[in-house]
Amino acid sequence: MEEVATRIVRRLREAGHEALFAGGYVRDRLLDRPAHDIDIATSARPEAVQKLFPRTVAVGAQFGVIVVLEGDKEFQVATFRADGVYLDGRRPDSVAFTTAEGDALRRDFTINGLFYDPLEGRVIDYVRGEEDLRAGIVRCIGDAEARFSEDKLRLLRCVRFAATLGFQIAPETWHALRSRAGDVQAVSAERIRQELVKIFLHSSRVLGFDLLDASGLLAAVLPEVAALKGCEQPPEFHPEGDVFVHTRLMLSLLPEAVSIPLVFSVLLHDIGKPPVLFRDEDGRIRFNGHESVSARMSEEIFDRLRFSNAEREATVVAVQNHMAFKDVQQMRVATLKRFLARPTIDDELELHRVDCLGSHGMIDNYKFLLAMREEFSRAPLIPPPLVSGRDLIDLGWKPGPEFKKVLDAVQVCQLEGALTTRQDALDWIARNRETGRSP
Repeated sequence: MEEVATRIVRRLREAGHEALFAGGYVRDRLLDRPAHDIDIATSARPEAVQKLFPRTVAVGAQFGVIVVLEGDKEFQVATFRADGVYLDGRRPDSVAFTTAEGDALRRDFTINGLFYDPLEGRVIDYVRGEEDLRAGIVRCIGDAEARFSEDKLRLLRCVRFAATLGFQIAPETWHALRSRAGDVQAVSAERIRQELVKIFLHSSRVLGFDLLDASGLLAAVLPEVAALKGCEQPPEFHPEGDVFVHTRLMLSLLPEAVSIPLVFSVLLHDIGKPPVLFRDEDGRIRFNGHESVSARMSEEIFDRLRFSNAEREATVVAVQNHMAFKDVQQMRVATLKRFLARPTIDDELELHRVDCLGSHGMIDNYKFLLAMREEFSRAPLIPPPLVSGRDLIDLGWKPGPEFKKVLDAVQVCQLEGALTTRQDALDWIARNRETGRSP
């Protein structure tokens, strides 16, 4: 990728234009971190870029951005620019083409305002970004209040960079971030979701959670989670503290690699507790039905943040079912097999594990389920059905509500080993029908 990008820079230079690698790639290169793309900044105007390269896409020509296609790779080539007024809190209403220094000064954070000359092998730094990289600091370029006011997504990006890089946020940047945290609500739901996903999928998710909380951004984008603070729990089951402390502890117990449904089911599994909390006549804290309330609220959050239907469904299922694990050792075999055969079970098992370890510490049910899954692994958990609706019709049944009851009853017997062949199932159905018993 760098070799191809360098060829683009060289071609721009040979045509008389200034051209440099810019932004995140330079930051990650200096930190010896893998980079996923390379952006190029240049003095060439968009029309000049299009003339120099045969395959281009004008994705943001009004902002001076042209995508250059080389083989199967894409590179954003952007003209050095200074931004006009940000009327919508996200994008400038106009741009003016400028110098490399002017382009650096309009960027968000010093660590993202660096350039790299691949032909000469040197960093070009107009904003003291190298110094902040060495010190591990996220700092706004220029006036922090102005930078956050221009583009309110920078509020979340600031937290993301601090969390994923393990950096401190400069005091003046932190002060401006906290004072403007509520402004993040002006950002589109899709962009908020993208930043939250990047924060919580990263192995430093607990740091991200703490920064979101301390800055006020958590209350702005996930008020249902912020509301868990101070929600007391029965100490005999939750010696760790309130629901907020419990949730944070669960996040810290997750493995490095997690799915979106897993990490968000951890965040949201108990958000229904504050609305349903009550104390019985003995003063004991109760959260009856909180899992259903949490599931409904989770669905609303996922709709609000424009998650995919698949991500929403998997998360809501995990939240809805997280209390069912307490009963697994009392389940009949057929019910247990169906429970373990659900497509979301791996994430649900992990949710249950950290839920237990983040509270009372007892993981007997988790170990039981792992043992039973191993025992059941010799055959498919849900084997092909022994009979179908066509078989019932051939036996003289008329299609109707009884069909499902009969087929479900046959499957239960099959899962528990009472029926093993198609003929066994047909005989069983006939016997039960003759005796007048409902299968």
